[in-house]
Amino acid sequence: MQNMENKQRMEKWMVQSSEKPGFHEVITPKTCECKEVQMFRLNLPKGETYVLESKDLEMHPVLLAGKAKLHHSVLSQDMDKYDACYIPGNDKLKIEALEDCIFYIAGAKYEGIGKPFFRKFNKDLPIGDIHQIHGKGAGRREVMMTLAPEDEASRLICGLTWSGEGTWTSWPPHQHEKDLEEVYCYFDMPLPHFGFHISYLKSGEVEDIVTHTVHSGSMVQAPCGYHPTVAIPGERNAYLWVLAAFSHQSRRYDLAINDPVFDK
Repeated sequence: MQNMENKQRMEKWMVQSSEKPGFHEVITPKTCECKEVQMFRLNLPKGETYVLESKDLEMHPVLLAGKAKLHHSVLSQDMDKYDACYIPGNDKLKIEALEDCIFYIAGAKYEGIGKPFFRKFNKDLPIGDIHQIHGKGAGRREVMMTLAPEDEASRLICGLTWSGEGTWTSWPPHQHEKDLEEVYCYFDMPLPHFGFHISYLKSGEVEDIVTHTVHSGSMVQAPCGYHPTVAIPGERNAYLWVLAAFSHQSRRYDLAINDPVFDK
């Protein structure tokens, strides 16, 4: 039987981020159900600069469009599309836009663990800790870690995922609500391109599914429950996924629990 209260709750998990220039708070504890993971978007026009201050958060900017230059005591280099970096708490990073830029920026509580680093995107990396293939058949997808479990950080683990054409990702559906929160942040899916992000709370209770229509700029929370996604025929879903652990001890990538109904 459908639970309208739960469905209304899950419908609020999708937020469409702003395309206006500037720094935007998209998912924070002030306005969203997730309490550990935070998401920001920086739209920086060519020639402009922005100083990112982490304060009590660790922050992980990922460049999804354009080119930029970083100014920092450690991170002083150019950024191209899909490059990523990390700054710990109480740090500052000056970003200069060499072209019109879009950054998705993940944040989580800084616990004194983590140091600045830069990750260059390299699609030709061999399959391993950073470049991975998950699933098989209609659930096969390509993953590129931007902030891997092996990287030094307090709460965050992050990566980029691309589905196959018209296929599923995160299948079978999974949840990790005892240990981590997650946000899926979609990119390279400009309208009229779209996909579907699915949320439901309990194993097998698919009658209570909420389907979020997603495209570039859509960010969907997963504070609890199961969350697979699927691309439309002939197109691919692309998203930055951001995991934030409830403690440094649960900052692990192997804590997902598949829905046993579909884990065959």
